[in-house]
Amino acid sequence: MNLKTLEKQYKDELLNNVVPFWLEKSQDKEFGGYFSCLDRKGNVFDTDKFIWLQGRQVWMFSMLYNNVEKRQEWLDCAIQGAEFLKKYGHDGNFNWYFSLTREGKPLLEPYNIFSYTFATMAFGQLSKATGNAEYADIAKRTFDIILSKIDNPKGKWNKSHAGTRDLKNFALPMILCNLSLEIEHLLSEEFLHQTIENVIHEVMEVFLRPELGGIIVENVTTDGTLSDSFEGRSVNPGHAIEAMWFIMDLGERLNRPELIAKAVKTTLKMIEYGWDKQHGGIFYFMDRMGHPTQQLEWDQKLWWVHIETLISLIKGYWLTGSEECLAWFHKIHDYTWSHFKDPEYREWWGYLNRQGDVLLDLKGGKWKGCFHVPRGLYQCWQTIEKINLYKQQEILHKF
Repeated sequence: MNLKTLEKQYKDELLNNVVPFWLEKSQDKEFGGYFSCLDRKGNVFDTDKFIWLQGRQVWMFSMLYNNVEKRQEWLDCAIQGAEFLKKYGHDGNFNWYFSLTREGKPLLEPYNIFSYTFATMAFGQLSKATGNAEYADIAKRTFDIILSKIDNPKGKWNKSHAGTRDLKNFALPMILCNLSLEIEHLLSEEFLHQTIENVIHEVMEVFLRPELGGIIVENVTTDGTLSDSFEGRSVNPGHAIEAMWFIMDLGERLNRPELIAKAVKTTLKMIEYGWDKQHGGIFYFMDRMGHPTQQLEWDQKLWWVHIETLISLIKGYWLTGSEECLAWFHKIHDYTWSHFKDPEYREWWGYLNRQGDVLLDLKGGKWKGCFHVPRGLYQCWQTIEKINLYKQQEILHKF
């Protein structure tokens, strides 16, 4: 399939299927916020509200409003979700709960750092759309709390016994690579660059391990060494690949082609490492020493892993011209669209077994919301559009 056709395919799926699904099916018109637990047709099967998914959806509709089209229905959707979060999502000091009842009563305490990161993203992007200083202040104050929690993200809810096997996890520095650019407009230039340099170092020098052939591990000890434990051996190819397009964006922002090249090389390494040569698709979890994993779902094929891989590959091709990236993009595009897209109802399935059969026919739940599918479609559409425009201009210059 040529890139002109692909550009239209990603754009149409985003604007005509996925975004209307969430706009129509997820908004709680009575209490505010969003339902994320939606069955195949978009019917609500559970009304609990998860803060990180609420934040992701506020961000999504704010971003579309800012970057695609000034549609009032998109902005209204984002604002009502943000107002629900502002009123019920935290304890009064911007410690963000993990989940709430439909009405907004806290269910789980603020143990999860990703409630904070996606609240920051949400209010940062919405402040751009509205010019609302209160939204900007919420984003900045929450970001400060995140930075204060870097050494112990779960705080007093950390179940690990201190001093025996102290580990740090890849997820937070990975998210900060993206988050730092998301709220760039709210940070001083000096502070932004300091934060960016710190997270690039963590991702590309601490969690990326040359002695393991250039793969990225999920956990290392606090002094940066490898741990021979379930957590220390854990590899999540999708996490690593997603982080690489964040790094590519930072490399582009900083004009560091060597950083982009390293991210592209790592993307290709992680895809080759994680690809299921028997059934196709990318494994969810792996053990770097080949031992059994502690995650029983290790061999499932997940929507976000494949969509984030498509983003990294098409960005890698755009930024470096890597034909290997383009070849893998087409291969994973074919797998993703033939397995995760529901041919009958809108939005995509999230969970397949190793063989590629649908395990759960839900369209949203506790972990899947209005985020990876629409963000991935948007990122791929925008990047392919750039490639096509560049090629068109190249042709015109020849005449």
